[in-house]
Amino acid sequence: MPDRKRKEKPRVSIIGAGRLGTSLAVALARHGYSIRSLVARRLESARKAATLARQTATVSDGEVAAFAAKQMRSLPPSDLFLITVPDDQIATVTAELAKLKLDRKPTALHTSGALSAEVLGPLRAQGWNTGSVHPLISVSDPEAPIDGAYWCVEGDPRASRLAKQIVRDLGGTSFSIPSTEKPLYHAAAVMTSGNVTALFDVALEMLVECGLTRKTARRILQPLLASTVQNLETKDPRDALTGTFSRGDLETVKRHIAALQSHGLSEALELYRLLGKRSLKVSKNHPQITQLLDSV
Repeated sequence: MPDRKRKEKPRVSIIGAGRLGTSLAVALARHGYSIRSLVARRLESARKAATLARQTATVSDGEVAAFAAKQMRSLPPSDLFLITVPDDQIATVTAELAKLKLDRKPTALHTSGALSAEVLGPLRAQGWNTGSVHPLISVSDPEAPIDGAYWCVEGDPRASRLAKQIVRDLGGTSFSIPSTEKPLYHAAAVMTSGNVTALFDVALEMLVECGLTRKTARRILQPLLASTVQNLETKDPRDALTGTFSRGDLETVKRHIAALQSHGLSEALELYRLLGKRSLKVSKNHPQITQLLDSV
């Protein structure tokens, strides 16, 4: 990479070497960013993430330093500090970063979906550029590619520009919402990812009651879930919805409810009732089915 282009990319320190932090370290290193340091609660975790970043780096810029959380005051100077810790730890990390003695005021970006840049107020008061950049992607493997994701960006102008540049470099697309709406935005993300995963687990429980193993149940349900996602890629939910509620099949709903009740699956029944009512709202309002669900 030519020196001119190389120098355009900031030096990065990442605080929080969990799945997202490690994934970002690997992705940024792969795209020519200099990863200066990684911080984790345990030093061994930071060293493991640093090794992965070094192995994928496309530029040579010395070792990636590893630090335990208690060593944060020893962090080397960086242009960008990415804070990838859980939400309830961001304020503590912010307070520690505010104690660093730096010649130049860098940028700090956190990756929380629910919190705005306001949580970085102590750094902004010292002249730092502050913002947030949250990837709308499920990261279960820190070595899996995160290219092509959508990212929610907000914060002050300089921090937002840098966040958007990072997103572009990672092959993603950025968008922004009012900072005050981040909790609602993040709840939507949870509904799409975390809650769908929980719902899938309920479906596995139901098939286990039918006599299948969880492994077999998972294998046979995954193509169904994949086909639903494929439908949603090209269609509005109103057009993508198929099945019992879309057809308004009252007798089938009665059989579903009876089966759930006979197996004592009260949690699954409540989910079936609530989501069934939403399905009716999405497709067509079948009054008889709505009344039945209300009576359960």
